[in-house]
Amino acid sequence: MTRVLYVVAGEPSGDHHAATVMRELAALDPTVEFVGLGGPLMHSAPHAEGIRDWCDQAAVVGLWEVIKKYGYFRAEFARALGEIRSTEPAAVLLVDYPGFNLRLAKALRRDGWTRPILYYISPQVWAWNRGRIPKMAKLLDLMLCIFPFEQALYEKSGLRTEFVGHPMVDALAARRTAEPRVADLVALLPGSRRREVRKIFPPMLEAARQLKITHPLLRFAAAAASVARLDEMRATRDALGWGEAECAITIGAAHRLMQIATIGMVASGTATVEAAYFGLPHLIAYRVAPLTYWVGRMVIRVDHLGMINVLAGREVVREFIQPDCTPSALATEAARLLDDGAYRDAQVRSLAEVVATLGPGGAARRTAEAILPWLQKAEQTQKTEDRGPKTERDR
Repeated sequence: MTRVLYVVAGEPSGDHHAATVMRELAALDPTVEFVGLGGPLMHSAPHAEGIRDWCDQAAVVGLWEVIKKYGYFRAEFARALGEIRSTEPAAVLLVDYPGFNLRLAKALRRDGWTRPILYYISPQVWAWNRGRIPKMAKLLDLMLCIFPFEQALYEKSGLRTEFVGHPMVDALAARRTAEPRVADLVALLPGSRRREVRKIFPPMLEAARQLKITHPLLRFAAAAASVARLDEMRATRDALGWGEAECAITIGAAHRLMQIATIGMVASGTATVEAAYFGLPHLIAYRVAPLTYWVGRMVIRVDHLGMINVLAGREVVREFIQPDCTPSALATEAARLLDDGAYRDAQVRSLAEVVATLGPGGAARRTAEAILPWLQKAEQTQKTEDRGPKTERDR
């Protein structure tokens, strides 16, 4: 009997993580079929012809950007609810993307949906609204966490939770190289989203120019996430009077740069955890639109923005956020990382300690193994419902 799983992911990272779990599920149970919303990686997974690609449109950052696309999201929300009603999947798997996915879970329960709703890569509500956790416990059947401290936090509210490990560990292990670090190379990693690059790359470049004055032998290299970002970053560099000789910019070079650069300037986000995995001494830089920053300041309830610092419970990596993200501040910290060997080595040791808490690898397989029993349970429940109530003769 075919088991249908409805999966929703709304960003490229979610597309990647969901697709990896889908492949593991298909290997464990070839009868599983996938429908839902995702990206090209999910669509290319086995038995996933029912996945619609929407990540290019759905991957927005910031309050204002979401407001501008409200009509689009409202239409997709209604369409997803309709698809779930018509396909009647054995379970729903929500992957990250909490602004959309938690509302979808709430709407399903309100409409009487009783089958399992599972959540992979838990929302960071511990950072901005812990009061939502008890509400989530009423909506979800299982939370699959990728950070170790999250399990106790969610279970305290009565929500069944499993720590499956961070999927990054497997993905990055396969990308390790044997190349040595280049003593005079500094990596500039401004993020993958258009608005991040526009806000963060200019102060990084200007900081690089200041460093070049005091450290004339330095070389700089930057990683672009796409052709569009490459063109924008090159235009920014050229406007400052630099070229490839001063700062080489290439597509898809982030992980290699993290392994061969001596230090890095890294945009806050997944890249900081990746940089930590590869042992890159770095600083964290971040700028967003003023409205987004103002709203964020109102709701954020943690002391640090960088996930490495959140996991460590202290500032292992210096953070330069919004007004503090200035060229002179970035240049000063970068110079300290370059010149103070003891300071740099202490950070590298702390990064390794934090990364060790993320698990040994195999997160996608453990996630699939945790999901499969819920599909089987839903199937058994459906069979019972299909048989209808027992008569006196049946009893």
